[in-house]
Amino acid sequence: MASVPEKDPHWMAPEFTKPGQDVEHDDHVNMHEDVDTLIAQMETEVAAAGPQKNIFAINFKSPKHFTYFLVIFASMGGLLSGLDQSLISGANLYLPKDLGLDSKQSSLVNAGMPLGAVIGAFLISPCNEYLGRRWSILISCVLYTIGAALCAGAIDFPMLVVARLILGSGVGLEGGTVPVYVAETVERRLRGNLVSLYQLMIALGEVLGYAVGAMFLGLPGNWRYILGSSVVFSTIMGIGTLYVPESPRWLMHKGDYLNAFRVWKRIRGTETRESREEFYEMKSSLEFEVLQVQEGRTKRFPWMDLFTNPRARRALVYANMMIFLGQFTGINAVMYFMSVLMRSIGFDDTQANYMSLVGGGALLLGTIPAVFYMELCGRRFWALAMLPGFFTGLILVGVSYNFDPNVDPVLVQGLYLTGLIIYMGFFGCYATLTWVVPSEVYPTYLRSYGMTVSSAWMFLSSFIVTYNFTGMFEAFTGIGLCLGFYGGIAVLGWFYQLFFMPETKNKTLEEIDLIFERPTMVIVKENMKNSPRGPHDPTPMYQMPALDGPATAQGARNSRPYESDSARMAIAVFQATDRD
Repeated sequence: MASVPEKDPHWMAPEFTKPGQDVEHDDHVNMHEDVDTLIAQMETEVAAAGPQKNIFAINFKSPKHFTYFLVIFASMGGLLSGLDQSLISGANLYLPKDLGLDSKQSSLVNAGMPLGAVIGAFLISPCNEYLGRRWSILISCVLYTIGAALCAGAIDFPMLVVARLILGSGVGLEGGTVPVYVAETVERRLRGNLVSLYQLMIALGEVLGYAVGAMFLGLPGNWRYILGSSVVFSTIMGIGTLYVPESPRWLMHKGDYLNAFRVWKRIRGTETRESREEFYEMKSSLEFEVLQVQEGRTKRFPWMDLFTNPRARRALVYANMMIFLGQFTGINAVMYFMSVLMRSIGFDDTQANYMSLVGGGALLLGTIPAVFYMELCGRRFWALAMLPGFFTGLILVGVSYNFDPNVDPVLVQGLYLTGLIIYMGFFGCYATLTWVVPSEVYPTYLRSYGMTVSSAWMFLSSFIVTYNFTGMFEAFTGIGLCLGFYGGIAVLGWFYQLFFMPETKNKTLEEIDLIFERPTMVIVKENMKNSPRGPHDPTPMYQMPALDGPATAQGARNSRPYESDSARMAIAVFQATDRD
């Protein structure tokens, strides 16, 4: 048996308690023995299999440094997504005139990317399930590159729309893959922070896109250079992704335990007690999921569990409500039409392009706190603190349109920019949740299917908001009332999150399974008991009761207090895992 490393002082092993019996010490000893036996067995198998040949395999002295490397390159997909949003904003000043587009055609060009992303979202399940997370990211880079090149060379409206759809399909595929890849590879104390890095890269891409637009302002056919510039970044990301490994959880999901352990050693190591126990927990949980699918009513169509399994259904509703609140508060309409909106309050074309950097910069700066403090403060804190900022910023922007920029330009532009900075800054933090939450709440065997639904919903929402923005402010007889409508959604969303949003900070993906096993009303009662939560509010650990008997679905159904088979089966597998 391998030597037992010193226990990480911050790590809390899962607790197994039996009704009426205090065996905490014995359970912890048994758990540690199981973990060490599994790790020793895997080390022996790796040594027997010999070294693996891979021309793209690289190693760092510290697994932590390797983790940061793969997270940065994977998150570059966010940079490409943000880059497109701001590039099209600058191109909107010139592109419609050059190609002779009317307002509806211009709206469709803008909305082509999110519409294509809906198509890309439906590629998530087959690509992630059969090809893996890494290959899915590589395919998205290829789609990005082709789409951007076609945008730069577009000669008419149909070609431009097709190019935007292809580019959007790359956005949709990587948008549903990268957050999952990051969530499956990093340690739980950093998961929220590092998944939030994806949104930071989106914000950085938006600022970079406005800067690129400003660089090409004086060139003839400048919109072609603006839209084609993302080819450079997609190529860099594609090359970098060749050097990152596959997700260990996906490999284990496919039964490739040996390579899963190889990757785990590279990106997480096995020196700390935490990493060893998390690998054991991951293996046991996935064994349970195999049993659940084999004995379940939907084993031929496991994706149906998203609707028939209460635990999965709660995650589906929760994740997609977060996306709804992120999209239907108007962010993409404001981003895609920012240069046009700037021009409507008195800025000329050049000023409008440069002043768009204010909004992009506010979004970037607003994202930074969530990247560093997502796990410290928790998901509920950021959600409840940010939505009031949406409302305030949107109201100020809306009020600015009630004044004439020709009469009092300083007042109009001052109100608009103040509201824009508040809105974009607060949204920067909130937007991280729309990536963090879906990436962590679905069970592993449904994660690809769940992210397909969530990503499709995200980009469909973006398409609906973007395509209908011009029609909405005409129907509302003004941009101000239209933005006020989005602000009203933010107010209603705050109450939803107050009652229904569970806290998942500092939890492994397997522990989050147990959180969503609880009935919705239990979550509501807990939220009411603990609200308002502060950034340092400790979230209680969920104890996992012990089960006697074999790891079968029938044996697990007799356990309490959890509602469905899922948690009870997980506990049974933990207890019954073969220790040989």
